[in-house]
Amino acid sequence: MGAICSSGVVVADDVTMSNKSSKMKFKPDEDYPDFKKHNNHMANVLNKKMYARLRDKVTKNGFTFDQAIQTGVDNPGHPFIMTVGCVAGDEESYDDFAELFDPIIEARHSGFKKTDKHKTDMNPDNLKGGTNMDSKYVLSSRVRTGRSIRGLCLPPHCSRAERRQVEKIACAALANLTGDLKGKYHALKDMTDAEQDQYIDDHFLFDKPVSPLLLASGMARDWPDARGIWHNDEKNFLVWVNEEDHLRLISMEKGGNISGVFHRFCRGITEVEKHMKAAGYEYMWNEHLGYVLTCPSNLGTGVRAGVHLKIPMLSKTKHFEGILKKMRLQKRGTGGVDTASNDGTFDISNADRIGFSEVELVQMVVDGVEFMIECEKKLEKGEKIDKDISALKAK
Repeated sequence: MGAICSSGVVVADDVTMSNKSSKMKFKPDEDYPDFKKHNNHMANVLNKKMYARLRDKVTKNGFTFDQAIQTGVDNPGHPFIMTVGCVAGDEESYDDFAELFDPIIEARHSGFKKTDKHKTDMNPDNLKGGTNMDSKYVLSSRVRTGRSIRGLCLPPHCSRAERRQVEKIACAALANLTGDLKGKYHALKDMTDAEQDQYIDDHFLFDKPVSPLLLASGMARDWPDARGIWHNDEKNFLVWVNEEDHLRLISMEKGGNISGVFHRFCRGITEVEKHMKAAGYEYMWNEHLGYVLTCPSNLGTGVRAGVHLKIPMLSKTKHFEGILKKMRLQKRGTGGVDTASNDGTFDISNADRIGFSEVELVQMVVDGVEFMIECEKKLEKGEKIDKDISALKAK
């Protein structure tokens, strides 16, 4: 008999699928997904020979290879971004399915190889500028990241008991925060519909996952059990519990002081981690991948620093996409990854997560946003920006 994992699943001792499984009656070639219309990182990397080698592998927690790739099978592509197409169900997924994950990580993260080591810098004093970006254009600023608690399966594969344990650990650590970080936890299951709607309208709370990318990954199971939001009294430091990752830590405020947002972000994360470690828990982390999270797109720092930027004139020019590429930035609609912009207001954020430190990623946003604001101002005056674009150096 195999071992019983933390999710309560019995798995074979050799971490391969049991020979008694009905799935084993079929050859991997017969089981191979149809990728004729697909364009995501997973579909671009996976082939029949690799699938034959990995199909029957299972992590020690019972997470299968097919579970890892299911979101990319069900979702061929995305109209706005190149999706990853796979998720991790536990920390071991990145080792056990490394043959798939390593080339995906390299493709998604600009050549970050399996031999590379992640670097970090959580000293906000090393950030230059970003204290007063023009609020006529920068409507709000936000910095967020994710964290996973070692020894517990990730949201695509966790049991109800594990999810509740994540909530318990998080609430205990957050209850110790003091001063301007002092706050309160609000369980999703205890909220009225009106309270939920208000939090969502204020961009404080995640809604029940409706994105097919998340649904196909199994992240909406047992909703809303053990999900919730913690926020400080000033509502500018938030922690989401058990959404796409165990924890999502967010610092945010109106206007263009992303430096102040980043200072609070670093201080808040440091305090949460201190109290969690005091209770005997630690985050999933290693020298290669940095902080381990559910989606390979968020590995490393997990940091997404972003602003809501109103640039209706610049965004209509042929230069917009080129600026983003040179500055290593990405755009979304202000409603999230599945939305477009109707009025020239975009959520502009760093495209990278790994291979750069936290400070470096926020610096990219500061430099890029400041440049785009200057371009927008010139366009408003009827001036040309061709020379500015030509002089812009790639990050």
